[in-house]
Amino acid sequence: MNIKYQSKVVMKRLLFVLWIGMMWVQADAQPARRRVQPTGTDKTEKTVDRASLQFPASVDMPEDVVWRRDVYRQLDLTLDKNAPLYYPVEPSAGQLNLFTYLFDLLLTGKITAYEYKLDGNESFTARDKVDVKELLNRYHIYYEEKNGRPMVNASDIPSAEVSRYYIKESSYFDQRTSTFHTKVVALCPVLMRGDDFGGEATPYPLFWLKYDDISTYLARHTMMASNYNNVTNMTAADYFSMNLYEGKIYKTNNMQGRVLANYCKTDSAMAGEQKRIEKQLSDFEKHVWGQPDSVPVDSASKEVKEVKKEKASKTSRNSRRAAVQDKEENEDKPKASKSRRESSGNSAPSTPRVSVRRQRR
Repeated sequence: MNIKYQSKVVMKRLLFVLWIGMMWVQADAQPARRRVQPTGTDKTEKTVDRASLQFPASVDMPEDVVWRRDVYRQLDLTLDKNAPLYYPVEPSAGQLNLFTYLFDLLLTGKITAYEYKLDGNESFTARDKVDVKELLNRYHIYYEEKNGRPMVNASDIPSAEVSRYYIKESSYFDQRTSTFHTKVVALCPVLMRGDDFGGEATPYPLFWLKYDDISTYLARHTMMASNYNNVTNMTAADYFSMNLYEGKIYKTNNMQGRVLANYCKTDSAMAGEQKRIEKQLSDFEKHVWGQPDSVPVDSASKEVKEVKKEKASKTSRNSRRAAVQDKEENEDKPKASKSRRESSGNSAPSTPRVSVRRQRR
């Protein structure tokens, strides 16, 4: 009995040691990220990333579009259509204007800003990222450091001076859905600051923001949408996606890299060139499936013409098929009588003959 009892005890101990070893191996096999308890900041960042993936605030532009034209616009925030981006200038009743909202996101590191270069072109690379402290020092914005990060009081944010925006928008034709879209690609706040002598304000473009990076946050920023119904609100993402802004074109992507001011020497020439570009965009949108002669030759690409040709061939095939079916149906019908007189024999015609005789005097 003692031998059997001792053997059972030994087996139980061996099984317990094996079980402990298996648990240790399984715990060691888990990735280090899973064993660490996430902090509150990690949970917030995960929620933001997951929400942006499941519910994107902007539609991505396909890379294989057959036609696209990029234009740069200047938005004057004092205009009525652009006023939702500018007011309230000072935060009040929990409402912020767009620049104050974006500036807070930039200070907390939630979004990334990129340098505005001398040629005005945007570049979203790692070497073009903006150093926030250097930006604050350059434009004399007062800040205090806390935990290694700059902190700016709401009253020190120059939201009143940012009365312009530069935006880059792409108008493109998506051949997969046969639809025409206009999408905002980049956004640049412009600081309008005058000199000490009271002269005209000088524009200082601050930085470029990639729209796809900030679209998730724009979907949470509400602003007033009507002067007549103050209950009506909308998000900044809806405002840009529906192209409710009003801005004049100051530059297009062209082979020479010129802005309109380089070859438009007068105000009338500038206004005429802006109207011409706007008309080209609207004409392409209206006549993309219409008359090819109404669209400029260089704007209609080869792929769009091929799609038109394919649709025209399908239509002609369907019409020929319908004509053959009508012909077969007509052949199956009995032949009609030659004339009404032959079928009725010697009978009088259905309408009486009327003769007029003149009287002699």
